[in-house]
Amino acid sequence: MIGLRIELSNAQIHKRYGNRLYPYKTIVVDPKRRGCFSTIQSAIDSIPSNNRYWTSINIKAGYYREKLTIPYDKPYIIIQGDGMSKTLVEWDDHANTMQSATFFTMADNIVVKYITFKNSYNDPEKRNPWLPAVAAMVSGDMSYFYGVGFLGFQDTLWDDNGRHYFHNCFIQGAVDFIFGAGQSLYEGCTISVIAQALGPGVPGIITAQGRTNPNDANGFVFKHCKIYGDGTTYLGRPWRAYARVFFYNNNMSNIVNPLGWDPWNFVGHEDRIQFSEYLNYGYGATTNYRVKWTKNLDMNTINTMASLSFIDNDGWLQNQQF
Repeated sequence: MIGLRIELSNAQIHKRYGNRLYPYKTIVVDPKRRGCFSTIQSAIDSIPSNNRYWTSINIKAGYYREKLTIPYDKPYIIIQGDGMSKTLVEWDDHANTMQSATFFTMADNIVVKYITFKNSYNDPEKRNPWLPAVAAMVSGDMSYFYGVGFLGFQDTLWDDNGRHYFHNCFIQGAVDFIFGAGQSLYEGCTISVIAQALGPGVPGIITAQGRTNPNDANGFVFKHCKIYGDGTTYLGRPWRAYARVFFYNNNMSNIVNPLGWDPWNFVGHEDRIQFSEYLNYGYGATTNYRVKWTKNLDMNTINTMASLSFIDNDGWLQNQQF
């Protein structure tokens, strides 16, 4: 570690919590050892448990061969790189889905910007057998991702639990590569499907949502996203019995299978599944041949799910450090 440099100024005191103002602290990570730390995990480890101060970990451009964890007792952390194409964190664990994530965050109130997380286990040049290999697992509540890349093949992004906002992100994979039981809005994201590697006639699958109860609030909403790539793909299949996914006003290329959705292990129970589409466009958005069990939502539900209120009915986004 090169001499600790923590920057703090009045200009960085932004948000009010109750009647107190909390300072915004900055820690610099530089692989060339010109910052506070040369690894990201060491910077995370330096933040005290039960932290109540917003702390920004500014990560200089470079390649970071690391596996990162933000524990549940370290909230109010900002992870900020120098750009999605400039700051890359890569690891290659596999098989055990829960422990394979390159980036795993359990804490509430986390902001991540301008960085890419990659799980490279399934890279073709490695010639490994296809196995689940998670690039990022998000288990905390009130988490915001802006301009973040998630690269993998199977189970790329585990949107596990809590309310999450993915804005202008890039998410790549082939099989169930956005999955979990998060209550999440994906807005303006690029969904890159690389299903051709699965082999001729084998479709990819974008989502595998995990809602277990019809009264649960969780579900995935995709709004103003672009869906493209190679091979063909389903929009999703249910990981759990009451899976809920809504595609609203997205640009869908011709890689989308005309059926749209796959029932997976819930054949005969499709009435419990809430897979819906509205106002999408592009060659893949035609619904003439969609499965008959997709749900048509009423306008009140559409307006709620397509707005920030789906994930934020208590103002938590206003308190985030963007």
